[in-house]
Amino acid sequence: MTAVTGRVIGTITVSADGYTAGHHQTEERPFGDDGGDGSGAVLHAWMFETPDENRAEIERFGEARAYIMGRNMFGPVRGGWDRPWDGWWGDEPPFRTPVFVLTHHAREPRPMAGGTTFHFVTDGITAALARARASAGDGEVAVVGGATTLNQYLAAGLIDELRLSISPVTLGSGTRLFEGVPPLKLEQLSSRAASLVTHVTYRVLR
Repeated sequence: MTAVTGRVIGTITVSADGYTAGHHQTEERPFGDDGGDGSGAVLHAWMFETPDENRAEIERFGEARAYIMGRNMFGPVRGGWDRPWDGWWGDEPPFRTPVFVLTHHAREPRPMAGGTTFHFVTDGITAALARARASAGDGEVAVVGGATTLNQYLAAGLIDELRLSISPVTLGSGTRLFEGVPPLKLEQLSSRAASLVTHVTYRVLR
C-alpha cells in the first residue's frame, strides 16, 4: 500500500521585481541591500508591522509538519561548522517541528526549545524532501527558502503549490525567485491584497 503524503508547498516573500534579498549579504545584514537596514524588515513589514491584518497567512505558514531550507537561510556560517550557530531565530525557533537544512557539511541534529529540531542533510534536495515527507506523514512540507533553494525544487518539479507574499518595494538586483527555473504553468488559486503586501497562491501544474 502506498503511503499518503501531503503537498509540498513553496512559500516566500518577494519584492515587486521578484527578489528575496539584495546583494552584499553579511551576518550583520542578512538580506543585504534590501532597501533598509539589511534585516529584511522592509520586505517583511507585512508580517511584523501589520500581523493582525495578515493573521491567516502567518497561521497557515505554521501549519506545515516539516520544513526545508537552504544553508544560507539557516545562517551566515560558510564551509565547515567552525563555530556554534543555531539559526537566526533564538533559542525557540517558530517552526516547532523538524526542519531539514541543505548543506555540504555534516552536523549532528540540533534540537531546540519549542519542538524545532534542525536536521542537516548533505545528500541533496531529493533526500531532504524524502526525509521531510517521512517526518510530515500526510501533512504539508514547506520549502521556505531562500530563493536559490526554492528554485532548485521548482526546477526539479517537486513543488505542488507556490505561495508568494509580494511586497510593494523593488530591489533592482540580488537573489531572484525563478532564476534558472524552466518555464512553469501556474494556476492561480487565490489572491488577497493587504496594506503592505499582496498574497498570491498558485498551483504548479505538471
